[in-house]
This record gives sequence, C-alpha cells and structure tokens, in this order.
Amino acid sequence: MSSTTPILYSYWRSSCSWRVRIALNLKGIKYEQKTINLLKGEQIKDEEHLPFALVPAFNYNNFLLSESLAIIEFLEEKFPNSPSLLPGTVEDKARIRALSLQIVANTQPLQNLFVLEYLSDDANKRKEWAKHWIEKSFKNLDRELAKYSGGKYSYGDLPTILDCCIPPQVFNAKRFGVNMEEFPTIDKIDKFLATLPEFKLAHANNQPDTPEGEKKI
Repeated sequence: MSSTTPILYSYWRSSCSWRVRIALNLKGIKYEQKTINLLKGEQIKDEEHLPFALVPAFNYNNFLLSESLAIIEFLEEKFPNSPSLLPGTVEDKARIRALSLQIVANTQPLQNLFVLEYLSDDANKRKEWAKHWIEKSFKNLDRELAKYSGGKYSYGDLPTILDCCIPPQVFNAKRFGVNMEEFPTIDKIDKFLATLPEFKLAHANNQPDTPEGEKKI
C-alpha cells in the first residue's frame, strides 16, 4: 500500500466499521485496515487516531474522520466518479438518509458494547435488552422498506447508504436472538446483499482480526 492509501481503523464485529467497509468496496476504493481490539480496550489507548475512543476512524491523506455515516458521505463527495450511494432526487437522498438513521441513530446505539456493559453484568439481561430494541425498530423499518425497496436493494434498484447499514444490524439481531422471519422485507434484502462480492468481503467473519472460529474463508 502507498503512503496515500486511506486507512480504516476497524474492529471485525463493529457494525459501524462494517458499514464503511461495504461503502469502500462498493465504490472500489482500495484501503488499508488497521484493527482495533475493542474487547482489550485498544480504542481507549489511541487518542491520536481514535479521539472519541470509538471505531471506525478513517484517515485520508492525514484528514482524520470519525462516525460511519460522516465517513461514507465524505467518500461520496471525495470520489464523485465512483458509484453513488445516494442516487436519485433530492427527496430520494433525504429518505435514504432518514431510513439509514433509523438504524444508525435509533437502533444500533442501544446495543453498543459500552451500553450493554453499563446496563448489566448478566449476559441474559443484555441479550433481552438488545433483542427488545432491535425488534421494536425492525417492526417499523420492515414496514417502511416494503414501500421503497425495488425488490433486491433496500431503496429502489441500486445500492445505497441504507444497504451499508442493513447487513451489520441483521448480524447483530441474530446474535441477540431476533427471529428474522418476523421481518420478511429486511430478511429478503439482507439475503440478497449477502450474495454480492462487495458485501461478502466486508462481512465481519471475513476480516483480518476475525477469530479463527468465526471465519468464513
């Protein structure tokens, strides 16, 4: 990798990092991945690259940026000749952002590692909490996606930022015991996306720091 190659600070099972990996793959942007072990607290020890003690962080020519959607929108503007993840009209773009935020802002944060650690030391209580909030969110999201999905992707007939958000959240939903058959639209979209190479490469189970017992390839 050259000195100008973008660097993604990532953790294999971080859904926020996963979103950015998908976006980079869809846009065909080569990048270097530096893994951060959240369970060992490495995110707390690297203030230079992780000023908020969270992943992902993205370094592009010494421009450091945090937050997955901010990073993806940066890629959208910085690489205008790459496939757009915000296609369509102004109204389409706004709705894609709004639906994405239902996952990024209203669902995933409630089952973040530091939230669950603060909530309880009891693994069953953590699982029950996460499952409750994911199911509550998915009920509404599944209904809305049924209105806007073109049948394969989550919005229309092209991959969007929203598609970057769905696989990581479904992965977490299954971890916490959510029955995806109750959310057929989300489940159908996720299963289609799982067949695409850009999504396979970004999957948590295919990362450099994926534990051996979890690896797919």
